[in-house]
Amino acid sequence: MPVTVRPARSYRDVGAFIDLPFRLHAGTPWVPPLKLERRLFLSRRPKLGTYASRIDFELLVAERDGRVVGRVSAHVDHAYNRHHGELRGWFGFFECEDDTEAAAALIARAEDWLRTRGMTLMSGPADFTMNDESGIVVEGHDLPPMIRQPWHPPYYQRLLEEGLGLEKEVDLLMWHLDISDREQMLDILPELARDAREKHGVTIRRMSRRHLRRDMDVFGEIYNRAWRRNFGFVPYGEEDLDQYALELQLAYSRDWFMIAEVGDEPIAIAITIPDLNQVLPKMKGRLLPFGWWHYLRRSKTIDKVRVGFLGVKPKFQHTGAAAALYLEHFDTAARHPRIKGGEMGWILETNRAMNRGMEAMHGRVVKKYRIYRREL
Repeated sequence: MPVTVRPARSYRDVGAFIDLPFRLHAGTPWVPPLKLERRLFLSRRPKLGTYASRIDFELLVAERDGRVVGRVSAHVDHAYNRHHGELRGWFGFFECEDDTEAAAALIARAEDWLRTRGMTLMSGPADFTMNDESGIVVEGHDLPPMIRQPWHPPYYQRLLEEGLGLEKEVDLLMWHLDISDREQMLDILPELARDAREKHGVTIRRMSRRHLRRDMDVFGEIYNRAWRRNFGFVPYGEEDLDQYALELQLAYSRDWFMIAEVGDEPIAIAITIPDLNQVLPKMKGRLLPFGWWHYLRRSKTIDKVRVGFLGVKPKFQHTGAAAALYLEHFDTAARHPRIKGGEMGWILETNRAMNRGMEAMHGRVVKKYRIYRREL
């Protein structure tokens, strides 16, 4: 039977869009998300959907003989295009059976949707932005994804590269760190951290849950300066920080949310999140009837963390603040005997400074994600 592609807009169709990976990836390292969270994330209502006010999008499903065999989104991030002066569109949420015809039909439909909106370039996958799940897994298929990491079977790379001829844009790296063993790091890091404290007056404080939204303004200021040269960068605005502060309340852990300061000026941040993905498989995509119980007992399960953001204002990068934050992670892990290690990233393969820093901490690349592009 031929493949047909159609929009998924009704409650039922969005449900089919969400459900597809539950069927495709059963019995794999893939971690099922909470279905309610996915509903809210994909909502078109500005007060519910995370990106509903800034991103135009279409959800698409591919069907063969009445059965959903693939899905994809096509979307335009207006904030991204305004900041970069581009006409770049994106695809995301790509999931598909090992079916080249279905994959080709999905991507072709996404391209057509973007062309009709004046886009001249398509990149992806990104769900919906590069700070959410992004890229296709090209290394590390045997490892379970950590929080906000995608997982895909090996044939996805073949579908997109050999079957569809998409070009590589950039690879994103995840580094594994044994943060419970500080003896493995190079001697230069403790020296830089000591200089940060003694020569430059760098101190580290924790963000508080009560004032998390206020600390998100600090995060936004540093992020907008330190990450501005990263691929996919979009500056955080007030509405973005409002939403992000709400999301972080569920993952907040005081010891792992850090701000480095010189005097009264914040100069660097690190937001590290306990790996909630270790709890989600027990919840099986639902809060009820017993999913909430596993979430409340998450400290009994989680033994890994993900360093999602660690950055320094450009004019303070000579102070050793990054090294001080690195070492603070080792010291924090020593106070949490369950936490043995974690992952840092993603980090662009082209970011030589950060990748050298990971090597100095005796890290190793364990996962690699690929972003693709196509001229329209």
